[in-house]
Amino acid sequence: MLRQTRRHLHRHPELSFQETETAKYLSGLLTEWSIEHQTGVGGHGVVALIKGKNPDSKTIALRADMDALPIQEENKVEYRSLNNGVMHACGHDVHTTCLLGAAKIFQELRNEFEGTVKLIFQPAEEVLPGGALQMIADGVLENPKPGTIVAQHVFPELLVGKVGFRKGEYMASSDEINIYVRGKGGHAAMPEQGDDAVWVASQLIVELKKRVNEQAPKDVPTVLSFGKIIGNGAHNVFPAEVAIHGTFRTFDESWRTGVHKLINEVAKEITGKSGMSYEVVIDKGYPVLINDDNTTQEAIEAAKDFLGEEQVIELPRRMTVEDFAYFARKVPACFYRLGVANPEKGITSGLHTPTFDVDEESIKVGTGLLTWIALKQLEK
Repeated sequence: MLRQTRRHLHRHPELSFQETETAKYLSGLLTEWSIEHQTGVGGHGVVALIKGKNPDSKTIALRADMDALPIQEENKVEYRSLNNGVMHACGHDVHTTCLLGAAKIFQELRNEFEGTVKLIFQPAEEVLPGGALQMIADGVLENPKPGTIVAQHVFPELLVGKVGFRKGEYMASSDEINIYVRGKGGHAAMPEQGDDAVWVASQLIVELKKRVNEQAPKDVPTVLSFGKIIGNGAHNVFPAEVAIHGTFRTFDESWRTGVHKLINEVAKEITGKSGMSYEVVIDKGYPVLINDDNTTQEAIEAAKDFLGEEQVIELPRRMTVEDFAYFARKVPACFYRLGVANPEKGITSGLHTPTFDVDEESIKVGTGLLTWIALKQLEK
């Protein structure tokens, strides 16, 4: 059943803030299974409650994201995306399927465990400001308030059957950097009559990279990268504006704030030398994801019990980001990785690529482990 569920979701991906049909599909299944739930939480979010014996004694939350990416799928599989230019290239179809599987198991076991399981199906993880903030604002962490929250994410760097954990800091903060260099456009053959905004923007990028690298605190992972530059001139025309778009990621909030200030200072300095103007717009993104030590250790022990010690590994910090970090700021949390790769089947592509896929045996592992971790936490 879960394989068919995942394939349905994979065929019908929806972008962030547009998960209308996905939410309807989830609600339909939960209704069919007689599971109490609410729709429209934080947009298209769905929240279900499964109450065991003595339901007020303890609440554990499990979260899965359900949005897709603007990527054209290239996989030649019968369940490939039917929505042109949209694909579950980050495995959120698997996350949602595993949480549905856990929901069905808990519903069947509701007379055998104590406490309440809260199931959070979250929209819009991929796009700022992210669905987690909107769900929190809508009260997803209240009535009842969970004592812990757990989530998993597919990980093509791990073979199917393996899982990875890290206590403490795990994923970076992120900010979207937008810089606009403005001057007087003109003919490139007569530079004295116009402003070479492309050249100034190039100097700005080089200087920013240099200073951030020089000033970064020791042992604080830092990334400042620029992936998009728009200067809509021509071979022989200076544009009046050059737009620079990039990302800044780190694990230190003080350093994060300092870099925001540094970007403005360097932009003012570089453009000022040429008599040009600038504008800096920083869209502050997700915070550092911090896994609670105790909650994560309990999850590690449960994983070793469920899968075997040799299947559980320790993960390094990653510069990628995740809006589950907002949940982790409110409730003791554990965010772990689910192995999905199988080289023998040719399943090795990375996340956010048009050929990403998973070994569907990972659904069995992910569903079972998510359920087992929650059951163990309910017993504490």
